Amino acid sequence: MPDNAALLAEIAKEMLVTAGWTGRPRLSPRVAAALAKVRREAFVPHGSEHAAYENRPLPIGCGQTISQPYIVAIMTELLDLQSTDKVLEVGTGSGYQAAVLAELTDSVYSIEVIPELAQRAAVALAAEGYHNIKLRTGNGALGWPEEAPFDAIIVTAAAPQIPPALVEQLRAGGRMMIPVGPHRGDQMLVLITRNDAGETTQRDILPVAFVPLTGG
Repeated sequence: MPDNAALLAEIAKEMLVTAGWTGRPRLSPRVAAALAKVRREAFVPHGSEHAAYENRPLPIGCGQTISQPYIVAIMTELLDLQSTDKVLEVGTGSGYQAAVLAELTDSVYSIEVIPELAQRAAVALAAEGYHNIKLRTGNGALGWPEEAPFDAIIVTAAAPQIPPALVEQLRAGGRMMIPVGPHRGDQMLVLITRNDAGETTQRDILPVAFVPLTGG
């Protein structure tokens, strides 16, 4: 059965293959260490633990998935997080991505629209000892206005268009990773940055396939 070391080796290979798109041939030491520390088996449904360290998405119920570890890795890598950054995650899902973020920064806010998944993620994150993650059940496309602005925003489901509320909640100098495109259609992972004047720039990273952003 694959383990975390084998998974990181798989991610390293995929980083090299996709470097022409992403501009990152390898993970930073901080991101690699975060992925090595988080126990993915704690965030998959009972009975799926044998597949936890395979480099592929897994169903977690309610029509949702836990993302492919490589995708978690590259999205996290491109956020260039500092330990003092305040991060918003849209789409808590199983809690795995939130746990990775929590290894890199002191302040993580995560929103999940499906109450059952939000509850399960809260239990899993607490059991793994993560206390620097604040969770909310609601429409992630609206963000978390009372906690804005955020240094970084990561969206773990595909939006047909970039939600304006999330752009507005991004701090000057902030970064947002979001998959954009129709359900079962062509989707693109996009990196958005916002400058001091409030203007945004957008960079296409690579084609992806995500479940749709619900409630947006």
